[in-house]
Amino acid sequence: MTDLSPVTPDFEASLRAALPDAAFKSPEPKYFEEPRGRFQGAAGVVLAPASTTEVAAAVRLAHEAGVPVVPYGGGTGLVGGQIAGEGPAALVLSLERMTRIRNTWPRENLIEVEAGAILADVQAKAKEVDRLFPLSLASEGSARIGGLLATNAGGVNVLRYGNMRDLCLGLEVVLPNGDIWNGLTRLRKDNLGYDLRNLMIGSEGTLGVITAATLKLSPIPATRGTAMIAVPSPDAALDLLALARNHVGDGVVAFELIHEQGYHFLSETLPDVRHPFETPPEWSVLIELGLPSGLDPAQVLMEIFEAAAEAHIATDGTIAQSETQRAEFWAVREKIPEANRRIGSVSSHDISVPMEAIPEFIERGPGVLTEIGNFRINCFGHVGDGNLHYNVFPQPGRSRADHDNERPAIKRAIHDLTHELGGSVAAEHGVGRLKVEDVQAYADPTHLALMRQIKDALDPKGIMNPGVILPAS
Repeated sequence: MTDLSPVTPDFEASLRAALPDAAFKSPEPKYFEEPRGRFQGAAGVVLAPASTTEVAAAVRLAHEAGVPVVPYGGGTGLVGGQIAGEGPAALVLSLERMTRIRNTWPRENLIEVEAGAILADVQAKAKEVDRLFPLSLASEGSARIGGLLATNAGGVNVLRYGNMRDLCLGLEVVLPNGDIWNGLTRLRKDNLGYDLRNLMIGSEGTLGVITAATLKLSPIPATRGTAMIAVPSPDAALDLLALARNHVGDGVVAFELIHEQGYHFLSETLPDVRHPFETPPEWSVLIELGLPSGLDPAQVLMEIFEAAAEAHIATDGTIAQSETQRAEFWAVREKIPEANRRIGSVSSHDISVPMEAIPEFIERGPGVLTEIGNFRINCFGHVGDGNLHYNVFPQPGRSRADHDNERPAIKRAIHDLTHELGGSVAAEHGVGRLKVEDVQAYADPTHLALMRQIKDALDPKGIMNPGVILPAS
């Protein structure tokens, strides 16, 4: 790989000769700083092309000049993948103007959208044609499809519908040399060689710029029901999930584990959030069903709860009786991350382990942390896919700054435990810049070697998001 070059006046002039004035954006701070302020990039030029051909023209010029390119979606990522790293000032390539919904095929359950489309807008368009785009996460009002594909985002409905890799049928991608790969297939059976789509999904802008996608839709469930159920332990939560699936199969749409610390943080920082229990249980789950017509979800949830209580895997519960109450239940789960931010974590972890290993991970986690210091733990997450958000906080009266020197040891202890139990230290937020060293520490050596070979083959100059996923070389 040749040394990368910074954005220069001559390079910017070449961009201006090739692209309209409307493509150039002022270098606002949002393009150079991620939401938590942990990463800041050099202020190069910011482009917002309006078409795939404009993206290709910009990338081709960057390739010729050896200028690094950082794709930018909604800016909601939490691992720094959308921010230029150390090194030459980069071309920041924002997809914010490429927001068109190009086509919908309701009978095929498909929709074609540009990478800058906001998730909430795609959901709304699907609803217009009586379909569901099921990806759902807290940042859906600002997260963009390209970034969600680049990080293989998950959210709360992975249990039934899968993550973005499962929800994508085809892609359009600008490659590092400026060529356009048109892989916007609508075919569900297409075995013409290597699966380039799945190579690009999750690559975080290191192999190309996703400019459009064909996404899978689903029928809207005829009825839905939501309940909060107290369980005696994480192990009991797994039993409850199995019991619910035995009752309704894929009718279980979401199944979220919540620890009592989350309720306490909500009371402390967001007192307007209504709690479903008078006294927060140590563990509870938020369960949502999506059922076909002819089934009463409230009745089904009652049957599940009664069977769980009889099996001693549920101790209390409440079923939403209205859409307002359902929204209140979901507000508890969705506001926990905001409460966490207001408290200020010492170290936050987005990890996954095999479902059967969840109880052991949660049981052993406090022990490995006790060897480092005295902390509060808020553990919550998507039990059905093994994804836990395991966040470590200072005790009352102390601040995160008091534990700055302990953060590396905390991270290493939690990640070591995750790896020991067969898990991943990068679950649904991606690797970005934050976890590059973790990939080197925990990934299989052959896996690492193959990734490097792929990167070098597709991006020999190393201009695409250098320093993300793999160290810049």
